Amino acid sequence: MTTHTLPARYDHVGSFLRPLYLLEAREQKAKGVISPEQLRTIEDKAIAEIVKFQQDVGLKSITDGEFRRTYFHIDFLDQLGGVKTDIPVTVIKADGTQELAPPVMKVVGKVRHAKDIQLADFNFLKSQVAAGNTPKVTIPSPTMLHFRGGRAGISREAYPELEPSFYDDVAQAYGDELRSLAAAGCTYVQMDDTNLAYLCDPKMREAAKLRGDDPNELPHRYAQFVNKVVAHKPEGMTLAMHLCRGNFKSTHAAAGNYEPVAEALLSEMNLDAYFLEYDDDRSGDFRPLRFLPKGKTVVLGLVTTKFGEMESKDALKRRIDEAAKYAPLNQLALSPQCGFSSTVHGNNIAVEAQRSKLRLVIETAQEVWG
Repeated sequence: MTTHTLPARYDHVGSFLRPLYLLEAREQKAKGVISPEQLRTIEDKAIAEIVKFQQDVGLKSITDGEFRRTYFHIDFLDQLGGVKTDIPVTVIKADGTQELAPPVMKVVGKVRHAKDIQLADFNFLKSQVAAGNTPKVTIPSPTMLHFRGGRAGISREAYPELEPSFYDDVAQAYGDELRSLAAAGCTYVQMDDTNLAYLCDPKMREAAKLRGDDPNELPHRYAQFVNKVVAHKPEGMTLAMHLCRGNFKSTHAAAGNYEPVAEALLSEMNLDAYFLEYDDDRSGDFRPLRFLPKGKTVVLGLVTTKFGEMESKDALKRRIDEAAKYAPLNQLALSPQCGFSSTVHGNNIAVEAQRSKLRLVIETAQEVWG
């Protein structure tokens, strides 16, 4: 595998808090007051602003803030042929906090790449990004089509057996999407995956068992699945994965050390980089990083996007030193632990805190790696 370097030692996961005028425009479109074309013009304006914000802060990898999306995963997966998703519902828990009950994605027919999903969005993003910076596209991980529903969520008519046709078809669809992006000049794609992080959580492992899956076998099967996608990766493209433990209005869905998935994730998957959430003790220690082979990068998500309190540079540097006991320092980088707004709702954090958190990431990384 070629060794790819990320655009910088500092990076970010991709989503930003939506400006109020954009949220209002989405409401108006939902009510039929404005057309999809009018909404797109407003999205373009908001994206031009968030691109400028990222470049002013000093980031090298630039996203569109996921400003055209309601949910980080559904908006993409729903556009694949053969996939149907329900809108997630918000559940009020006993302690009064809100949680997003995840949508069930159903595979109702043969999965295929029915159209270019991100191409127009990427072309607009690229038109806004200054020379010397890298536009990054974020898409959901292919495992999202299996984990939630398991075998029961995938049509038996379309796929009497999952091996190999289901996995091959999904990989082909993803490959077609990656090729369409590469042809337009995209060199950096990040896949967002909640499932491997969920398989670190005892409760989620239990739920997987109830669906008929073996939580010890699943990470290795997902590694093979992701590698089928990687086999389609165009020459010169960096493919990264962000492991997310849930990020909805500053809450999380999963906890647990990366140990149960670390070997499958870091050693077996042929990816170039991993964004791992390490913003608090529910992520466990850095020992799982010992599985990181040469030529790959782990981006340590040490700065939380869930709350506005600022971390201290010294504490971040101590944690980087700690991580460097298990993986070489030159294979590490720094980022916030997640996006600021994985869903349209956003985290409970001030807009200005985004700037402060990103500046902290950049300055700390520059002091550590030079």
